[in-house]
Amino acid sequence: MDTHGQVQRIVAASAIALSLCSAALADLGLVYGGSFDLRIPATGSGKAWAQEALVNVPDHITVIDVDVSITLTHTSVFDLEIILAGPNGARVRLNWYSPSDEFFQGQDYTGAIFDDEASASIELADAPFGGRFTPKSPSRLDVFDGIDAYGPWRLQIYDWWYDNIGTLEEFKLIFNTPEPTTLILLTLGAGLARLLRPRRLISNLKSEI
Repeated sequence: MDTHGQVQRIVAASAIALSLCSAALADLGLVYGGSFDLRIPATGSGKAWAQEALVNVPDHITVIDVDVSITLTHTSVFDLEIILAGPNGARVRLNWYSPSDEFFQGQDYTGAIFDDEASASIELADAPFGGRFTPKSPSRLDVFDGIDAYGPWRLQIYDWWYDNIGTLEEFKLIFNTPEPTTLILLTLGAGLARLLRPRRLISNLKSEI
């Protein structure tokens, strides 16, 4: 087969591989965490920390993108400051409010997902919170990008007012990573390179003869 035909084969194979990988990426997500039953706050009826929700990630994964899913009940979610602490020591305040100009009434987070790529900020949403939201500005989860996900991740919740209580029911970390796709493409590229090398050598030998 001539060089033009070989190039066509490479392009076609690469297009197929990219299509398959893109489809796989659409649903790719490594999820850690699950159900909890932690009182908010840990004792009394307000102005105190809840017990930390701890999720240990057992795998060494380079964080490309992380989302946080939370389900909790609370009689006044305005009172809550919610923080994600990573294994590298970084802490991100997902949501908190100023009592002077941001007061609202409402209860509960129901499968709310904090996601840097969400189309709406949690600041523009109404309780009960459900759906995807960016963390309250200026906080962003991309401070964790590039770290090793291995180790303890903690959800920390502080209740800033009295006479309100609740329960953290679920806390999940969702890691989205293209690393498997990258590996597939690198493998494909290496295979094609090996396939073409002998043909080029033979072609060069023929031209010399």
